[in-house]
Amino acid sequence: MAFEIEQGTAVGIRAVDGVVLATDKRMTYGSFVLSRNARKVFLINNRVGIAMSGLYADVGAIIRVLSAESKYYELTSERTMSLYSVAKLLSAILYSYKMLPFLIEAIVGGIDRDGQPKVYTLDSLGSISEDKYMAVGSGATTALGLIESQYRDDITLKEAEDLAISSLRVSMERDASTGDGIDVLSISKDGKVNERSIRLRVVES
Repeated sequence: MAFEIEQGTAVGIRAVDGVVLATDKRMTYGSFVLSRNARKVFLINNRVGIAMSGLYADVGAIIRVLSAESKYYELTSERTMSLYSVAKLLSAILYSYKMLPFLIEAIVGGIDRDGQPKVYTLDSLGSISEDKYMAVGSGATTALGLIESQYRDDITLKEAEDLAISSLRVSMERDASTGDGIDVLSISKDGKVNERSIRLRVVES
């Protein structure tokens, strides 16, 4: 059975007072649902998070490498790794495996050293771009359609959370690889981190 990089959906939204990252909870293998409780959004440090879609084994491998590198940086430099540094590190890791790439797409978001919320998107080869909002994965097109229609430059963190959840709900209605629940990670400019999980299931007719 062939693997597809686009498994599940992840979204990231920049607000005036923070960043929201969210993913669905379904893990698939082709057309088979392996798990309804897969975690695909993670806190790297108290200022940076990452949300991913793709092959779940590669999601786990990337998190292990990023967490180890981040902790090593903290021990040697006595400060946390910045948002941009995490994004560039992930870019370098992904590019170094370009001959046998990790089958993931990632959104890295948080508060950078300048105090501003930012969102970076990376593909499986490490190409990196900064965005106001982004969705990756098999339900990205549907999620982006809703986000684009409702996003504002002055959107608040709470409004961004609601929009991220709504976009994933819409994706679940159209994409078989997206479903079962939503994990949400919010990082505010004042340093507050909020993680929550929403359990739901789209009933197919």
